[in-house]
Amino acid sequence: MATRAYDNDYLMGAQRVLGDAVDFAVMTLELDPDVFGSAFAVSDVSKQFARGNPRYVAGMNGCELARVALVSTNTSFVDTDDVMYIDKSPEFWGGWALAYYQWYSGYSFIKILDVAPLSRIIEMYPTYHEMDIMKFVERMQLLMNVAYPLTRLRTKRERCGFSQADLAIDSGVSIRQIQLFEQRQRDINKTSADTLLRLCRSLHCEMEDLMETQTMVDA
Repeated sequence: MATRAYDNDYLMGAQRVLGDAVDFAVMTLELDPDVFGSAFAVSDVSKQFARGNPRYVAGMNGCELARVALVSTNTSFVDTDDVMYIDKSPEFWGGWALAYYQWYSGYSFIKILDVAPLSRIIEMYPTYHEMDIMKFVERMQLLMNVAYPLTRLRTKRERCGFSQADLAIDSGVSIRQIQLFEQRQRDINKTSADTLLRLCRSLHCEMEDLMETQTMVDA
């Protein structure tokens, strides 16, 4: 089982906060979805949200979250009173679904929104909003896999029948480190020889079999 950045108990609240943030930014502040999506993605707000910092996933409402992201990135907007509607819009759903996928996948918001900009996620509303959220997750995973093909580590791990947890136990390399390698958020080519050797012993392969010919690691 994958390790999430924050507990499931916070998830529904986090989804609601990001849903309200997107709705407020687009519907009330009248920002283009991708302007807000880009501002949010590059802001420290998105990083803290992804880590499950209680201040961001539970300690402020969506309007406040949107403002902090916009102000911190010097994005121009005309402020107004907080507005959060009972009837949820496609924009709300877009933020709500995005929060779930980020929590589920562990990808950074900047990587997700680079592959599927916020406007594209919102456009998925008619098809996916009445489905189980995992249908949206499956669609997003397909988009991510096309943009970021499987790493050699993941391909070798799956061929050997290991889950990430199995490989962590067998190799002594932490599950979080394995996840970061497979998500290309940490460059396996630059890891220590000891870590690479541990993985190779578990997967019965040579070091060259796990090293990437091209790295795609987030900043």
